[in-house]
Amino acid sequence: MENLIVELSKYLMILLFACYTFICFHVLNGKKSQRRQKRILKKQTKLIFLIHLNAFAVIFAMQKTENVLIAYVMQAALLACILVIYKYIYKRASGLVVNNMCMLLAIGFIMLYRLNPDKAVRQYEIAVAAVAVTLIVPFFIHKLHFLDRLTWLYAACGIALLASVAVLGSVSYGAKLSFTVAGIAVQPSEFVKLLFVFFTASMLSKSTEFPQVAKATAVAAIHVLILVVSKDLGAALIFFITYLVMLYVATRSPVYFISGFVCGSAASVVAYKLFRHVRVRVSAWKDPLAVINDEGYQVSQSLFAIGTGGWFGMGLYQGMPNKIPIVEEDFIFAAVSEELGGIFAVCLIMVCASCYLMFLNIAMQMHDPFYKLIALGLGTVYGFQVVLTVGGVTKFIPSTGVTLPLVSYGGSSLLSTFLLFAVIQGLYILREEETKV
Repeated sequence: MENLIVELSKYLMILLFACYTFICFHVLNGKKSQRRQKRILKKQTKLIFLIHLNAFAVIFAMQKTENVLIAYVMQAALLACILVIYKYIYKRASGLVVNNMCMLLAIGFIMLYRLNPDKAVRQYEIAVAAVAVTLIVPFFIHKLHFLDRLTWLYAACGIALLASVAVLGSVSYGAKLSFTVAGIAVQPSEFVKLLFVFFTASMLSKSTEFPQVAKATAVAAIHVLILVVSKDLGAALIFFITYLVMLYVATRSPVYFISGFVCGSAASVVAYKLFRHVRVRVSAWKDPLAVINDEGYQVSQSLFAIGTGGWFGMGLYQGMPNKIPIVEEDFIFAAVSEELGGIFAVCLIMVCASCYLMFLNIAMQMHDPFYKLIALGLGTVYGFQVVLTVGGVTKFIPSTGVTLPLVSYGGSSLLSTFLLFAVIQGLYILREEETKV
């Protein structure tokens, strides 16, 4: 009986998620009346809860414990709370961005509860705290008009936080990523990404003359170098690409872009020569099966999982995703592909892409260059992190050890992504008011 439930469930989830994904791009089209768009977004909201309910019905059928029902109710209540808050408190907020945030969070809850219920409970607790902390952020973005004047405060805080990790951080998988405060592991680079975007936007919105660009580049280089010293090369790459994109858009100078690209390429070669764990990851990327018993094990298991799942997946609890080391964090996309299928995984990428396109849409329609660059920078941070995660899991690029936003396990990653989405909502509300005027 359980096998029949699992088999029917996986096809239903694929169908529901495909419908959800179609609506994402249907809404982005933007040629519908507000009333019709709200009706479409309500349908999308129902799909979130149907997918969540469907998955937890399977989880309950397999585990048959009361804890599953409690977890389902609490998670559904949190998702409903987020949707209600943005609907009634921030009436001009983007319904698509809210829905996508809830959808990705729901998929994360589903996969984490299937992989490790204890981590799923912890993720839920962090999500509750994140909602409480970030609820006021859109209001601040909307009301505070001096954020562009805090340029050097953003830089000082960011550099200090990264330096504290380089000095005090604990080594994890060959890199200094976090330190512990009151028993809680904190990864500052997740939050410094946001400060870095605010710093860069503040600098480049004031002037794009060479002296100003030189100052911004010097501070950006300090951020990246500290991350390199900490061997957090995944975060360093995100900072570098984000700065390069923001610089190019602000100055529209191909010289800066090409120079940055050449310098980044040279730095990659130097990092390969200097750091053993970089050489290990490149070796695992080039031919993971040749080193399957050593550094290639994680990537090989990821590829086996994706290949085994095929287009329609094995179904929840029918695969073996736990054979992939740290699957809940860096390689959760492989678990999704194995058990929910390639179609579901492609839809997941498309939902992330719709978030990125929405961020770019906001950036293009903002009048203030400071807010325009913030939207662009945050969109680049989010989009490039998704590319790094999915690329590493599928062997498209070497693994960089970054998480899939809102889906992977990780408190700092989850909270920083909630902050990112909250800032974007504040910018969207500003944009809506500018349009009304």
